[in-house]
Amino acid sequence: MAWDPTQYLKFADHRLRPAIDLLNRIDVAEPGEVVDLGAGAGNVTRLIKMRWPAARVTGVDTSPAGLAKAAAEAQGILFRVRPRCTESLMAACKRLKVVGRHGVGLDTVDIPAATRLGVAVVHAPGSNSQAVAEHALMLMLVSVKRTLAMDKAMRQDGWSTSRAGNTELGGKTLGIVGVGNVGRRVAKFAGAIGMRVLGYDKYVPDDELRRRGAEPVKSLEELLPQVDVLTTHTPLTHETRHMINEKTLALLKPSAIYINTSRGPVQDERALFEALTRGKLAAAGLDVWEDEPTSADNPILNLENVVCSAHMAGVTGEATRQAAMQVSGEMLRVLRAERPDVLVNPDVWPHLGQR
Repeated sequence: MAWDPTQYLKFADHRLRPAIDLLNRIDVAEPGEVVDLGAGAGNVTRLIKMRWPAARVTGVDTSPAGLAKAAAEAQGILFRVRPRCTESLMAACKRLKVVGRHGVGLDTVDIPAATRLGVAVVHAPGSNSQAVAEHALMLMLVSVKRTLAMDKAMRQDGWSTSRAGNTELGGKTLGIVGVGNVGRRVAKFAGAIGMRVLGYDKYVPDDELRRRGAEPVKSLEELLPQVDVLTTHTPLTHETRHMINEKTLALLKPSAIYINTSRGPVQDERALFEALTRGKLAAAGLDVWEDEPTSADNPILNLENVVCSAHMAGVTGEATRQAAMQVSGEMLRVLRAERPDVLVNPDVWPHLGQR
């Protein structure tokens, strides 16, 4: 009898939809073994058993040696945030042809090593751009409207709570660092609510920045003194690590708000804490952290002028499904010897699978 995942979905949530879509795309009559990497995969394991009742689902040691052993015969490996895709892991998988990153960021993948080892790297650019842009806007609004403080006061003190202190985004200046897939959407949102939008992106020509809804600014140092809200949408590189530091924070207005939904190490959290507690920065909205998961005793978590989330800006049902379908499609193209639409390391293509 053909498998019917809809029966399982009656008792599960929408987050399983990407797994079901992916299982539907795998044209294998009955795999001998499926490796379950453990944490959080219980629902997916049950779906695998529904798809292939005779399949043997096994656990795995998630240490580097255990992962290398489990994936030794793999031709493709799909990674989420953890574990990191290291040179040693790829080198141990002699048949490996493609590594997929379920998402956008590539800082967890050793791309030069993959190229040396003949392994293609693919990902899902743009798959979560709408989700991240909406989250960035949410952090801005919660910060300027003092939403968390108002909610707490209303529950504790009732209707007589003071209504002073809120501000508006309309008429304010937004500075966007990195005007790519996410940044351009943020620019559109901000323009729609009446903000002046400035953009700094050294890799995008001025005319294109204007088409994306941002007035070009030549440098970060020129941008920062002008903005009421600063939002960062850059990848993590040697250039952007600790880009937001004591020196650059000092260029912002004391009334400014800082938003980060990109990568945690873009900010120096010690300098950020100092600015937030010494009146040099009014508020911050942070979805990403220097070390993740961030420690429960991170002092920033104790600040009432900070809105926090746990690297979840891009985690929506829609974005998760899009990322799963996009990257699995790219991986399948490589395994069929077809060039993927977006190949991170194009130099690998002439010697794909060769070591």
